[in-house]
Amino acid sequence: MPDFTRKTAGHWLAMLASASLCASAYAHELEIHGSNTVGATLAPMLVSGYLAQQGNGSVSRRATGTENEQILLTETEQGPISVLVAAHGSSTGFRTLASGQAQIWASSRPVKAAEAEQVRQKADLTALESEHVIAIDGLAVLVHPENPINAMSIDTLGRIFAGQIRNWSELGGPDRPIRLYARDDRSGTWDTFKSLVLGKSYRLDESAKRYESNDQLSDDVSRDPGGIGFSGLASVRNSKLLAISEGNAPALKPNQLTVASEDYPLSRRLFMYTMGDRTPTFAKGLIDYALDEDGQNLVAESGFISQNPIAVKPEFDTSVPESFRRLTSNYQRLTVNFRFAEARTKLDNKAQRDLLRVKHYLRQHNRDASDLLLIGFADAQSHELRAQMISELRALSVRKALGQAGVANVAYTGYGHYMPVGGKGNLRNGRVEVWIKNP
Repeated sequence: MPDFTRKTAGHWLAMLASASLCASAYAHELEIHGSNTVGATLAPMLVSGYLAQQGNGSVSRRATGTENEQILLTETEQGPISVLVAAHGSSTGFRTLASGQAQIWASSRPVKAAEAEQVRQKADLTALESEHVIAIDGLAVLVHPENPINAMSIDTLGRIFAGQIRNWSELGGPDRPIRLYARDDRSGTWDTFKSLVLGKSYRLDESAKRYESNDQLSDDVSRDPGGIGFSGLASVRNSKLLAISEGNAPALKPNQLTVASEDYPLSRRLFMYTMGDRTPTFAKGLIDYALDEDGQNLVAESGFISQNPIAVKPEFDTSVPESFRRLTSNYQRLTVNFRFAEARTKLDNKAQRDLLRVKHYLRQHNRDASDLLLIGFADAQSHELRAQMISELRALSVRKALGQAGVANVAYTGYGHYMPVGGKGNLRNGRVEVWIKNP
């Protein structure tokens, strides 16, 4: 705890005691409500890093008496500052943001159209000044460490959680009943799983055990030889990760490259939402810190995937064409993909910030625009030539945007509809990869 004066410390202790450690009993400089995935570890780490810059460098944590809530405190020249982080599920965060109780909504899913419409008179939650991608996560599909299954398709995963496949022997495993572990209905992790895996074809089997906590779910799966569950990537712990495939694309395990680039079929963005121009200065400062290099370093420490680009040499499997191997033979791939709003050529909010991250990477590593190569991809089209044109237009769009950001005349090409990372019609297939020459 910071070295308060006795009067100041006594003041805070009295407030905590009189409220029975209830966070709502006194005002905080900032309240962050929402996702357990974000709020369990990542949000407190970002808040601690930001508070350490604002105060004397010392930050303490206090429980509120309510599960999945905590208060972070520091002392500044102007007095003590407290921040409440309440991690009860993504949907709860929207309600508190809309009501004005919270200044930041932590969410492990994008804002829903109905939610955005509900507050449209106050702010556009889909705009760059309101929607902030703070990290990339991969939905981790977890089994017991001794389970011999290593990979499965999204469709098979859906059938398992719908109760259509009930024994591991049906998948080539041991003769053992499958037991299901799932996040609860308030969770953005559940919303993502429901959207990406169950879709409109499947419904979660009633036998599934439900959890508010990612960590507890993973721990229970790791102790159950018949178990299978899903959590955020930061909560794998002692469970075994499965590789996941979609359509004809190869199965991928979540790792630094596949998740950061969002090629992994169950990758997802983690968000903080604010009310645009109505966002208080202190909350804006935290958002800026989270999106900057220091904040993204904390993202990596927390177990999620940072958006700070790094260069890696991908391991190609047998599905990669020889022409692509030749094209990239003298290059490494940056862990960033540029994607587009509604599959068009307009860059989405994350891509707008990634332009500056690529620029910073070049400056930091003493490289320049001539070292980069942009490779565009398209989803399958009615004609191969059309897919080729779309892929080149996407790469050209990123080239122009980089030029406006101060990285001019980057080389680019298109690779058509080849090397999909998802099934036909998946928006993830429409992307621009960033490659950099070997040093």
